[in-house]
Amino acid sequence: MKKRTVCLILSMIMMIGLLAGCSEAPKPADTAEQPPVSSTDTPDTEEPGTELEDVFPSWNQDAASLNALIDYVEAVTDEKSPDFIPVEDRIAVFDMDGTLCAELCPTYLEYYMLAWRILKDPTCQTDEEMLEVGRTLRDCALDKSFPSDMPMQHAIQAARAYAGMTFEEFAAFVTSILIKDVDGFEGMTYADSFYVPMIEVVEYLQDNDFDVYVVSGSDRALCRVFIEGVFDIPYRNIIGMDVEWAPTGEGDTDGLDYQYKADDRLVRTDRLIIKNLQTNKVKQIMRDIGKQPVLSFGNSSGDYSMHMYTISNNKYRSAAFMLIADDEERDYGNTEKTRKLGEKWEASGFTVISMRDDFLTIYGEDVVKTGTFRWLEELAD
Repeated sequence: MKKRTVCLILSMIMMIGLLAGCSEAPKPADTAEQPPVSSTDTPDTEEPGTELEDVFPSWNQDAASLNALIDYVEAVTDEKSPDFIPVEDRIAVFDMDGTLCAELCPTYLEYYMLAWRILKDPTCQTDEEMLEVGRTLRDCALDKSFPSDMPMQHAIQAARAYAGMTFEEFAAFVTSILIKDVDGFEGMTYADSFYVPMIEVVEYLQDNDFDVYVVSGSDRALCRVFIEGVFDIPYRNIIGMDVEWAPTGEGDTDGLDYQYKADDRLVRTDRLIIKNLQTNKVKQIMRDIGKQPVLSFGNSSGDYSMHMYTISNNKYRSAAFMLIADDEERDYGNTEKTRKLGEKWEASGFTVISMRDDFLTIYGEDVVKTGTFRWLEELAD
């Protein structure tokens, strides 16, 4: 069992005990005590003279996408270069699912998490509307037959399903999912399901004084728990789908008319604020960052607007990268479909990263694709 998974289990046990004994619990998975996942260990920093393979050991060193990134970073961090970008404006934004971590096992982590919450968690207060969404998440994942409005249906029911939870309680539930073995693979839990080469990219950018943000379509609080201990990215740099939070005693009173009390706890409500996809990502970037990024990384049409915002009318040299899931041996990619998407992304001015051609490893050498899923059986009513 990998080190981060062990730490998540211990963290969840401690959190449950604290929640049972007191009204206030610490943040989950404290990074000071939590070592990174063993399969994603990477060099600490790039020292002068360090070989490229020491900085990017999980990449094909001849990959055009990797060399495009290195050329860009070297140009914008050189004070003598006309492309130099001051440190305070070196902002890089990353999508999460399918860009930093697995999204095809067999579907998004947040979809699996909600299906489990609705169909398997006896503490969840369900109704027919919620159950219908839970069953759709289960029944449509393997053949990718989700209805077109599934992202919004998911967001609405997720807000309802987790309403009333404190951050600590929600984090404990997320952790209980993260310690499960990833469906469709051997040797990996959901906590470990990050792309090793992309971890190296994040660390490389941070070593070159880029401020890295995660801008995900997934729940912001979920992202905070998921990436902790893998990336050195503070909570304030994580943007995602948002719900309103409220004190337990506020009820229907407007926040302007309510005073927070000593015995209040801050909990999630069922009021969805925003589903962070498409142009909503651009809006959230302006709201939370207040500056135009210079680098953007994504993998799907949900990231297109974020990419275009980054590379259009930018006063600095900027770039956008699209990762395509074209590896059918080590992951559940679709070569024919993603190659066509790659051509589309290149025509839009984005640099394409090929999972098949550019990554020497995806999740680590000990992780094996099985080609089989226990999905329907596991999530049976």
